Amino acid sequence: MLLKTFGWSFVITAIGLVAAVFYGGWQGFGIVAILSVLEISLSFDNAVVNAGILKKMNAFWQKIFLTVGVLIAVFGMRLVFPVVIVAVTAKMGPIEAVNLALNNKDRYQELVTDAHPAIAAFGGMFLLMIFLDFIFEDRDIQWLRWIERPLAKLGKVDMLSVCIAMIVLLITSFTFATHAHQHGGAHVDKAQTVLIAGIAGLITYMVVGGLSGYFEDKLEAEEEAEHEAEEEAARSGKPRSAVQLAGRAAFFMFLYLEVLDASFSFDGVIGAFAITNDIVLMALGLGIGAMYVRSLTVYLVRQGTLDDYVYLEHGAHYAIGALAVILMVTIRYEINEVITGLIGVVLIAASFWSSVRRNRALAAAGGDAGSSEKTEISSKV
Repeated sequence: MLLKTFGWSFVITAIGLVAAVFYGGWQGFGIVAILSVLEISLSFDNAVVNAGILKKMNAFWQKIFLTVGVLIAVFGMRLVFPVVIVAVTAKMGPIEAVNLALNNKDRYQELVTDAHPAIAAFGGMFLLMIFLDFIFEDRDIQWLRWIERPLAKLGKVDMLSVCIAMIVLLITSFTFATHAHQHGGAHVDKAQTVLIAGIAGLITYMVVGGLSGYFEDKLEAEEEAEHEAEEEAARSGKPRSAVQLAGRAAFFMFLYLEVLDASFSFDGVIGAFAITNDIVLMALGLGIGAMYVRSLTVYLVRQGTLDDYVYLEHGAHYAIGALAVILMVTIRYEINEVITGLIGVVLIAASFWSSVRRNRALAAAGGDAGSSEKTEISSKV
């Protein structure tokens, strides 16, 4: 099972490390290895959240996530995205930007660093909306009841998460962004840039998340009436409707996953510049890490880990909230990537341990306890 799920990750690792040796010698090998570990440590919470979405998709779309999704993640976010950022911010053509990335690495790093406020605002708002929508939802199983219970009641207010996100964006744009650090230590007013990028992140979340949620709801409604739908389809001679609906639902969930991955990868891409400004080594290292994150996502789904350890998803979403705040703060202040990674690891580890304690409590109380009894026990853990 382990080899089947992580087999391609092992293969990609071997190919990537060999390519690193040929390209940059043993120093290149070391840099790629460090970047791979950095990406995995920063993105473990990403894997947990992705697993919660991926488990709703069939085997075909899981394979798409591992193949097409990896190409988008590795070549799109880790290789093409930084070049596009440079091309847009420096107002140059894509070929010129690629040439700059390969032949003038210091200038390339400078331009990407200058674009950081816009990147952080876009990603921060997208991740903040994910966290807010999760925390304001009323759930049967709650991890930190003293926080989640009152917030779930507040969540009944329409558009509350959007209002809070906009308030956070306004505060950020007129505090951190007003004196954002430019490369070389100079100060520059980035308020307008941060505001526009943040609004773009918010709109992207609402469009992609809204479409995926719409089709997911329709798919669930279709599944509830599965037998009636099959009989009706057989009589009408149109058995394809349910399949097409499932395809649309899966496609928009896949699209949502890719935008989510992009938002998670912002800190990894920016943080990678602390280790190297060589775009080839960066793509190799972050690409290997991204492959493991995807394999880990599929592993969590197939093992049913999220069903067995029910608080893991909570811990991952709290880590998302922390990452959103960190991204916003980094518009003005530098925060070490180790701190970013450790916060996520600590929150997920805490949620895992709480899940273990809950399972032990349930086992002690009797495995056949009713759902209401289980909920009561979980609330005390």
